[in-house]
Amino acid sequence: MKFTKKEIAAYGIGAIGKDMVYALSSSFVLYYYQDLLGLSAAFVGFILMIARVFDAANDPFMGVIVQKTNTKWGRFRPWVLLGTVLNAVVLIFLFGAPQLEGSALRTYFAVMYILWGVTYTMMDIPYWSMIPAVTSNAKDREQLSVVGRTCAGVGNALITIGTVMSVGLLGGASERTGFRLFAIIIAVIFVVTEAFLFVSIKETRSDTKMETTSIGEMFRALLQNDQAMITVITIILINTALYITSTLILYFFKYDIGGGAGWKADYTLFTMVGGVSQILGMMAGYPLLRKFFDNTKIFQLCLCGAITGYAVLLVMCLTGLSSSLVLLLIPGILVFASNGILTVLTTVFLSASVDYGEWKTGHREESVIFSMQTFVVKAASGVAVFIAGAGLDLIGFTGNSGDTGEIVAQSASTLFSLRLIMTVAPIIGLAAALWVFRKKFILTDEKSEEIAAALRR
Repeated sequence: MKFTKKEIAAYGIGAIGKDMVYALSSSFVLYYYQDLLGLSAAFVGFILMIARVFDAANDPFMGVIVQKTNTKWGRFRPWVLLGTVLNAVVLIFLFGAPQLEGSALRTYFAVMYILWGVTYTMMDIPYWSMIPAVTSNAKDREQLSVVGRTCAGVGNALITIGTVMSVGLLGGASERTGFRLFAIIIAVIFVVTEAFLFVSIKETRSDTKMETTSIGEMFRALLQNDQAMITVITIILINTALYITSTLILYFFKYDIGGGAGWKADYTLFTMVGGVSQILGMMAGYPLLRKFFDNTKIFQLCLCGAITGYAVLLVMCLTGLSSSLVLLLIPGILVFASNGILTVLTTVFLSASVDYGEWKTGHREESVIFSMQTFVVKAASGVAVFIAGAGLDLIGFTGNSGDTGEIVAQSASTLFSLRLIMTVAPIIGLAAALWVFRKKFILTDEKSEEIAAALRR
């Protein structure tokens, strides 16, 4: 039976809703609990790191539970809906913290964030794993995967661009109130989108099995596949560098170059231009460069492009030019566009490393290698947030820690240190990624074709 356009649309809409929730939690929870509620940035960052690593390690266990499920609605959809409802409730509590202080607030945050991660995994794993159960057509499966990944990016972009302005409109001078109301709206959207998916898509196969991968299996596969190892290390370095910036850029606009009523609009415009640049890099920049260069050369060029963008931003910060939003967009576009292409190529290189591993060992570890990508992205984001949070405490940053609407003035040394962390740390990470890649990665286009030809024989 042909997979309908309504079912494809439902799957994409589900991806938008779930990644709106993920983006809100991953991008703004540090700001909410540190800047508005007054918790130590290092403590918040530490909890985020532990929770995300635990969340990544917990994925295989959720896979086992789903595999043992058998209901009249199927194996996957009930977990998508149940996990969505539970996660939506936790999200509201996460961004609607009661008036607590000290250890009580720390405990509340730790419990709520870990619960958020567990309930999100409850729906996220079945969402991506249900594709073989809803259609047996290979083309439909590929289309669903593309639609899901693309729409997930849309959901992430909507939150990145719209949160600050929406919180201001909803809460007025009270950002705390704004976040609580905004979280309720996003939670409702989340439930509606996944409920639409639940009623629109039917599981046609009840015998579909999930391939779950443990952390031990991931690392055993990496130890046998040096090219997969190099790719994973490169992904960790790149994502950690970029997540540090994405975590601190909000503080940069609010306390450094902003400080006035217009900082929210400036931040929104910057993130909007950056998001568009990233999408254009993936959809237009990469195909254009592919006409002239092989993938390894493009990868190195984009790493150099991102490093150059950060270097330009550093010079602007040191010379006072960062006060101009128009000038800030120049390095921003360079970094975001480069990152879009790098995201595409890391997936390409992981695929090439799967062939390499089969050619080298005789065993094809496709599901294991690609499971590692999700794990390392989650782990890198956790490490980056911890580094950013610890950095804020070390430089003596003082957040609002209240709901007056006033912006606390930071010392000149604190702002200078903030600029350094936001630029120098990513430069170091990206330069390390470039060095590792150039020294150790051997899967050029030519080499990959040789391996693929050998496997076909």
